[in-house]
Amino acid sequence: MRLAFIMSELGSGLRRNLTMVISVILVTFVSLTFVGAAGVLQMQIGQLKGFWYDKVQVTIYLCTDVPTNTNCVSGPVTADQKATIQGLLDSPAVKPYVEKWTFESQAEALTHFKEQFANSPMVDSVEAGNLPSSFRIKLTDPEKYQIINESFSATPGVDSVVDQRKVLESLFSWMNIATIVAVGVAVLMIVCAALLIATTIRLSAQSRAKEIDIMRLVGASKTVIQLPFVLEGVIAATIGALLASGAVWAIVEFFMGGYLANGNTGTPIISTTQALVIYPILILLGVVLAGIASAVSLRKNLKV
Repeated sequence: MRLAFIMSELGSGLRRNLTMVISVILVTFVSLTFVGAAGVLQMQIGQLKGFWYDKVQVTIYLCTDVPTNTNCVSGPVTADQKATIQGLLDSPAVKPYVEKWTFESQAEALTHFKEQFANSPMVDSVEAGNLPSSFRIKLTDPEKYQIINESFSATPGVDSVVDQRKVLESLFSWMNIATIVAVGVAVLMIVCAALLIATTIRLSAQSRAKEIDIMRLVGASKTVIQLPFVLEGVIAATIGALLASGAVWAIVEFFMGGYLANGNTGTPIISTTQALVIYPILILLGVVLAGIASAVSLRKNLKV
């Protein structure tokens, strides 16, 4: 009986306040889309950091079949040249600056490339021979990169010496700024959504003041009286959260996985599968937001 009454009141409230409910859905949709976009951007930053960013500070790329400088005019790096480079890494002149190093073969480079660029259309067109083998070096002091560069850049068999962190530092800085901006806008929109939900619930309660008085007289509990109003906000916010989840999926699928992946074949892009973790968070956030806003509004404006 109580459940039927609550559902009846809920339906009545949704019909009477349809315009406000739609407003709540739209504001929740926009605010949670910004939240989801910020989450996707952080996931993309993590994807870009990938396999080596947190582990490698300097990479010594070795010569391949395609020479790019005078060190490689004699062809691909030889076994003797690799041994010479390894010996130099372990020499007293260089070793104090090197915390650890690893060698990555062309086959291993291809495996890591496929892991990092799994969502890129170029992944199937790259072969091991297209990628250079390399020594991956972690420095004891990242500021000593120039010492490694000077020690190895002219060594036979070395194609280039790259400080990977320097290459990506500015990119990640801009992406982190973009994330902060997205989060700031999301917080502002969430505040607007909470205020709109609270206003909607208050107006809905005021429009049914006589019905509420009758319910009090017949001994209805606070829960029975307040629950239909709370559910109005929760349902509207949940619909908005579902729409936001759909929008985030579309961003990842069509913009990032489609447009960006096709236009930037050298950039690893997150997939819709990786973004799945964001959707339940958005829905939960919408439900919690509506529940809290509705409960606070009822406590202040509906004395039961």
